[in-house]
Amino acid sequence: MSTPYLPRTRAQESRAAIERLYIAMRHLFIRGNYKPLGVSGEAMIEAMMVLCPEIYGSIADPERVELDGLLYIFQRLPRGIEECQFIRLISREGYEDAHFEPIIPPKRRRNCYRIDETEMYIEMTRGRSDIYDVLTHLTFMYIEAEKIRRNSEDHRGRKKREWKMLEEIIRREQKGEEFNREVAYTYLSTLLGRTYEETLEACERFARDKNINSIFQITYWLGYRSTEEAVNSNDREIVFSSALRERIGHHYYGEVWAQNIKQFLLEKGLLDRPLHIISANLHSVMNTLYAPAVFRELKKPLEEVARELSMPEQDELRQQVAEYAMKNGMYELNDHSGTNIAVQIFDLAKIDPETLSSELKWDADYLKEEKPVILVMDYAFGEQAYETLDELLKPFERGEEKIPLRIGSINIMGKAGILEGGKGDIMVPTAHIFEGTADNYPFDNDFTKDDFAGFGLQVFEGPMITVLGTSLQNKDILRYFLRSSWRAIGLEMEGAHYQKAIQIATKIRRYGLEEDVVLRYAYYASDNPLITGHTLASGSLGVDGVRPTYLITVKMLERILRR
Repeated sequence: MSTPYLPRTRAQESRAAIERLYIAMRHLFIRGNYKPLGVSGEAMIEAMMVLCPEIYGSIADPERVELDGLLYIFQRLPRGIEECQFIRLISREGYEDAHFEPIIPPKRRRNCYRIDETEMYIEMTRGRSDIYDVLTHLTFMYIEAEKIRRNSEDHRGRKKREWKMLEEIIRREQKGEEFNREVAYTYLSTLLGRTYEETLEACERFARDKNINSIFQITYWLGYRSTEEAVNSNDREIVFSSALRERIGHHYYGEVWAQNIKQFLLEKGLLDRPLHIISANLHSVMNTLYAPAVFRELKKPLEEVARELSMPEQDELRQQVAEYAMKNGMYELNDHSGTNIAVQIFDLAKIDPETLSSELKWDADYLKEEKPVILVMDYAFGEQAYETLDELLKPFERGEEKIPLRIGSINIMGKAGILEGGKGDIMVPTAHIFEGTADNYPFDNDFTKDDFAGFGLQVFEGPMITVLGTSLQNKDILRYFLRSSWRAIGLEMEGAHYQKAIQIATKIRRYGLEEDVVLRYAYYASDNPLITGHTLASGSLGVDGVRPTYLITVKMLERILRR
């Protein structure tokens, strides 16, 4: 008796599409170049259309251009990339010392270089995850460019009047001349396949970010390059430099980064002290330790001070806290290795416990005896978490001598997508499951759900999915992880990679670390991709992120400041 055919679920189709995408990207990376609308590029586009990632909204609509998704990617790609026919992904190859002015995207710190009118170089030093992230953004950009080209042509392939009007608007905008914006939005809405109201709202959102071009410029150049390829065979092309292909996966940048940190600890006499590693932003630990002393007279709660410091207009206040911190035990190490991960080091022996917030609990005798040191590293990106932490946990090599680090604890605080609850809620993981592989990492988390109860936030405890890329998730896959026996509570990009480094160091004892090193993981929700309009493309957390950020920070510091 033959087995009945069971159709694949949408979750299975989506997971297969992700697998095809990553196999295609890895193949193209090894090959060294491809054309986005060539055979290989079309395979990636086809897989992306099957997947329909939530962050890219209406990507599958043949006419409507996805505006939130475009804003999201252009905040992470170099300004002017829409104008370029050729894009070259490079490693750090000396261009930082050339005459080229680096272009740094507002939401992804990396050096990019506009070589000429048609070519852009993008420096990739964060590992494979970063490369895959950029390739998915570019694939989405080319899909939307094709929509704009089709919307700009009539049924005979001739350019519509709206396109010619857009050309005139671009000419005036470049010369700084005035034009009727309401009329311009009307032309633009036709080319974008969106309503006038949607177009107006998008134009306002794009205009608020001064680091990207106007939506008129972006629409024109996407449509122009697409037309040039369709009509004149001026193919767009993406190339991977030979140096990038040679260096990827070899910890080239992470090794230099970690060596610089250990050398600094040695020079300051901190290498033999208990070291507590925190992966987090570069403001919450500093503000929690020092802001109460700076604003002692105001007698405000820590959360209120943190909210005030998070306001864009409070640069002077933030500078006051940073200057006080630098005089009282904090050191800053700006990255020059290429990882783009800055580091703060806190010598707790130089902090007067009496200046700490009354909301913090500490043990003065313990601080005096042990003199712990805190190392805060800025967020890693995907696989880069393994590269940096693996190198950091290695003993410091000075000639033939190997000096092991005294790791007191490893603390991971991050932003993550939540599958229940909403923005600002907290997730406490019990395991990290690496999507698309058989790798899973259960661990003993020193934090529990009860640690964060009673603070007005929802708290969830359970396994979390480490995804291959946030831009490739869709609702079908996420519902599967939530409702199946996995019972996942959220998704992020670094947890399994951190755990890989930690378990190599502690379980296998590769670097002589004790197996019972204390681990603390807690995440706050930046988005809920299962709720329409609550994806990462909907905007940042803003002040909603202050409470969970500082709550997690306080809990981490309380465990570090006491025996």
